[in-house]
Amino acid sequence: MTQAPAQAAADATDAPATAVEGYPATYYAATANSAPPPTPLSGEADADVAIIGGGFTGVATALSMAERGHAVVVVEADRVGWGASGRNGGQFTDSIAGEATLRRQLGAEAEAFLWHLRWSGHELIEERVRRYAIACDLRHGHLRAAKKRRQVPGLRADYEALASRGLGDQVAWVEGAELRDWIGSEAYVAGLVNWRNGHLHPLNLCLGEAEAARSLGARIFEHSPVRRVEYGPRPAVVTDAGRVTADTVILAGNAYHELEQRALRGMLFPASSHIVVTEPLSDDCIRALNPHRLAVYDCNHIIDYYRVTPDNRLLFGAGCSYTGRDPADIDAAMRPLLAGVFPQLRDVRIDYRWGGRIGIVLNRVPQLGRISPHVWYAQGYSGHGICLTHIVGEALADAVDGDTARFEQFARIRHKRLPVGRTAGSAVVALGMLYYRLLDKF
Repeated sequence: MTQAPAQAAADATDAPATAVEGYPATYYAATANSAPPPTPLSGEADADVAIIGGGFTGVATALSMAERGHAVVVVEADRVGWGASGRNGGQFTDSIAGEATLRRQLGAEAEAFLWHLRWSGHELIEERVRRYAIACDLRHGHLRAAKKRRQVPGLRADYEALASRGLGDQVAWVEGAELRDWIGSEAYVAGLVNWRNGHLHPLNLCLGEAEAARSLGARIFEHSPVRRVEYGPRPAVVTDAGRVTADTVILAGNAYHELEQRALRGMLFPASSHIVVTEPLSDDCIRALNPHRLAVYDCNHIIDYYRVTPDNRLLFGAGCSYTGRDPADIDAAMRPLLAGVFPQLRDVRIDYRWGGRIGIVLNRVPQLGRISPHVWYAQGYSGHGICLTHIVGEALADAVDGDTARFEQFARIRHKRLPVGRTAGSAVVALGMLYYRLLDKF
């Protein structure tokens, strides 16, 4: 059996969690660290940078800007981390959606750019967890698993590529009987173990970064839906009760905002993903299911993904509704998928269940660009947002400071548009994804 390395030094010791109000009823909200009460925007404010959206894109960008001495204001319609940033699967990995598009369009630049995308988000998150003592259950260890023999050659090639780039002591190839030492399921035929990847409590990371940004002078206004953006040499963000004027405005709302659709229409489409969390399981059960407490996802186009929480629950996500609609009964929809991976959990009690929107881009590459010289946007992580949002935040901060190289690498990617709104577009995307569902099944 391949031995697991010791837990990396970046892992943090978590403080006791307290629930916060104003969030959907998720496991993350129930185990969240304390947060200050929301302060809505009222009256006039001035900033170097005004950011619309308090999820990972907005908060990570705000922290990057504040660390560089900028006056930053974040305006959020609900609470910090209320959307996908605070209710996702919690996995940070080196997988890159849209890799084929990036290779095709960037040409000779692609390899260096892709390697940067694979790991710079990890490094930034780990460094911030250390610097600001963010208690977010950060833990290393991940398994990407092949469910079908035809998926094995591609997964094996990924393993060999990582090993050839100097990560041989952090990755392992497991197959056959050895795979059962890593995961207690008959659903898989091979796997790539990666100790550089891992998992964390995403809402607590987002709350921790928001608090770090506040400590450096950033102002964060919650319960403040933005009604419009006014353009000009110093654009303004306008809410019902206030207004922020800034040198630069950044739209960072992703799947939950519909601002500036004249410019952004047909580019991003909401899809809904769903998660259930079991009752606490015994130590013996955890050792049988997932002895190294790895985060796991499979090689299908529409994946199952799961991990063990610090209190011995299995957090399990699966499927994706590309219509953007939630099922009437999430438990009923998810339980057969959970039992398909772990039949021994067929009758386990489910204590939490929820859905949420993710922003899908047709070519799966995040969209960065300018609507005007002073109004920028960043959106569309297609389910890979934890690391990519942090990379994007640094690229935006660089660009505000005059170094636009990374921003322009994203901005020059050609994106397809559908000449329809989000609802009709989601239906078109759902129809297209039916093909991939059939591939996964047959």
